[in-house]
Amino acid sequence: MGRAIQVAPTGVGPCDIMAPMRLSGLLAAPGIIVIDGGLSTQLEVMGHDLRDPLWTARTLLDDPGAVTDAHRAFVAAGAQVVITTSYQVSRQGFAEAGLDPRRADDALMASVQAARAAVAGSEVLVAASVGPYGAISHDGAEYRGNYGRTEYQLAQFHAERLDVLRAAEPDLLAIETIPDVVEVRALLSVLPTDLPAWVSVTASDGSHLRAGQPIEEAVAACAGHPAVVAVGINCTEPEHVPGLLQRMADVTDLPLIAYPNAGGSWDAAIRRWIEPRQPVEEAVREWIDRGARIVGGCCGTDARAIGRLAHAAAA
Repeated sequence: MGRAIQVAPTGVGPCDIMAPMRLSGLLAAPGIIVIDGGLSTQLEVMGHDLRDPLWTARTLLDDPGAVTDAHRAFVAAGAQVVITTSYQVSRQGFAEAGLDPRRADDALMASVQAARAAVAGSEVLVAASVGPYGAISHDGAEYRGNYGRTEYQLAQFHAERLDVLRAAEPDLLAIETIPDVVEVRALLSVLPTDLPAWVSVTASDGSHLRAGQPIEEAVAACAGHPAVVAVGINCTEPEHVPGLLQRMADVTDLPLIAYPNAGGSWDAAIRRWIEPRQPVEEAVREWIDRGARIVGGCCGTDARAIGRLAHAAAA
């Protein structure tokens, strides 16, 4: 069907120059970079009901100030990077939820604005979340991969989101929770080259992505891409993270990132995490020992947990 078209730069503004410098400065300095936790979890702690197909995007539409407050809680806890609530925002997803797909573009812009409001006056960076295609199906497909879509189709789905997010001027892109090497390659084919990004996959065990490919294949796909500044793992059970990081460290010199969920499993029917959760702050030192430079949490990790994680990471 042909190749996906690369998202082209549309000019150079202040964020295009300063964001890479600020991120590079963080990575060049000694010490660990702490990112935020599960935005959905923090919103739930703050009393918001996320039982909606659009998940955190519904809160963004209905109450963007609440999203800003959730980001602020993570900043107060010590996060140096906050991730926007754009994970599940797309034109196709909005259309399937019965909304005007044009509202998705406004929501993508608003997600960056909500995070910017939370970090105003600080050195905290804003990472625009780019979640997987499977998130629009609302049935846990992002934890399976193998969507039955071609690389070209996936590239076109992501290209329109990336174009809007780039225009919103985040400091970087958080390509996250990607379960399949095919989707990793699709994203890389349309990733802007003038905005730094990390690529984080989700895994089923200590060596394989959810779709079954070895973790090394995902790392190899990222090699040499001018925008990719870090690779890693997120939304994965904490017990798998040390082995995954070791396998990544064996095949790349890029900085590694780890922000797993709090443990347990996701029930797509009730849209909740079930089974006991292991506090991420208990495991963070081992991630660091295995090479992680950027650490945080995902689903099940609220601002209080990130505060404890930040303290443990600095110990």
